Amino acid sequence: MTAYPSREDPVVRAMSESVGGPMGERATRHRWWTPVRALLLLTAVVISLGMLQKAPCSVAEGKDQNWTYSHMCYTDLRPLYVQRGLAERAWPYSDDEQTRDRYEVMEYPVGIAYWAWGTAWLTQAIDGLPDLSERYRLPVDDLWGLPEVSSEITRFLLVNALGFAVLALLSVWLMANTHRDRPWDAAAFALSPALLATALINWDLLAVAFVAAALWAWARERPVLTGVMIGLGTAAKLYPLFLLGGILILCWRGRRWREFAITVGAAVASWVVANLPAYLTGPEQWKVFWSFNADRGADLGSLWLLADQAGDIGFAASTVNDWSWILFVGWCLGVLVLGLRAPESPRLAQLGFLIVVGFLLVNKVYSPQYVLWLLPLAVLARPRWRDQLIWQGCELFYFCSVWWYLGGYLEPAGGGDAGFYWLAILVRVLGELYLAGVIVRDMYRPAHDPVKAEPQSVISTRSNAVAV
Repeated sequence: MTAYPSREDPVVRAMSESVGGPMGERATRHRWWTPVRALLLLTAVVISLGMLQKAPCSVAEGKDQNWTYSHMCYTDLRPLYVQRGLAERAWPYSDDEQTRDRYEVMEYPVGIAYWAWGTAWLTQAIDGLPDLSERYRLPVDDLWGLPEVSSEITRFLLVNALGFAVLALLSVWLMANTHRDRPWDAAAFALSPALLATALINWDLLAVAFVAAALWAWARERPVLTGVMIGLGTAAKLYPLFLLGGILILCWRGRRWREFAITVGAAVASWVVANLPAYLTGPEQWKVFWSFNADRGADLGSLWLLADQAGDIGFAASTVNDWSWILFVGWCLGVLVLGLRAPESPRLAQLGFLIVVGFLLVNKVYSPQYVLWLLPLAVLARPRWRDQLIWQGCELFYFCSVWWYLGGYLEPAGGGDAGFYWLAILVRVLGELYLAGVIVRDMYRPAHDPVKAEPQSVISTRSNAVAV
């Protein structure tokens, strides 16, 4: 039986009173407005609002960086269009000497590099692929002053935004169909304030769509497709790889080792195929992503940065790297024990959330858009609006604070460290731990799990039948 949020979710039930109350027992669906179509419309509205939120920075000619931070509309896409050679349609993994002298290598995994390069081509193709000879002759910094490049940057943002909209719509469709009787669980993604605020900061939605596809494929008992989605997602961002940890636990519990081997094999094969064009055309450039992350020290949003600044420690990058992985391995072992000892088999979204949130808690950087990594997992792991709003509220508090911090607005008048930013990091961490704790409780007390618990509408129907 289909679960209706206005009947089983206290927050939705309370809000429904303003529009007539919860859905009645005799109510029927609209012939055209199915739950999935309604969710797609809501997603389109939220993504459109996200475009409007980023719009000031898209046309902010002559504004300094602090203006961008104060308006909280910063996006990586704008500066990288010139700084990574996209304005000259340079292949991200080119080993051409002139290209490498002019531009740094894209510091992202291959999936994002391909997407950025492809959308740059599409951006310029709309206007007829302009002749690049003039651009080659100018210093890179002078490209910003060319009117045609300025126009291209705005168009590049729009092309990517439309692509992100498609990815968000696809993600919602997949999540709405993961549990056939619970399409409305995806509403917490479709209406997510975190999605509105962070979807256009970077290219992370590409990996999010692959994660949503992997969750959908696993629910359909299709291990090969699950593995392919995980492999392609890992080619865009590292974190989809961690879904294999959740699949390991599920297969361990069910002694489904062949299924696990098939999933892992498909993931490895698809990741290798996705990486081959980059590796074959520029092996040294391909390695930059890995060396860039290894050399990075404690950075924005991390507990490492908080400890480093508060304690004036000065962590070396190698120290942060080693202890981040040690702590993450310990966290994963804890999730393994929890997953194997749970009274009933957990769901992949629950295990995936616990593993990914552990990675983010001990990682040395937490960019504002990383909340998107958790979003599809959180929505399907704990489809309750109260818990989603608590967690996402903490994330939004951090979202605002990080831009104020970067703009220098949180520095005390007398100088010193920005303690308010440290508080924002702690609030974000506590929000993530809160949601993780609720998910663990659901695993050990399945009656609290909205997906496994019997809907109130069913209980009510049975009670009435007994009474009659």
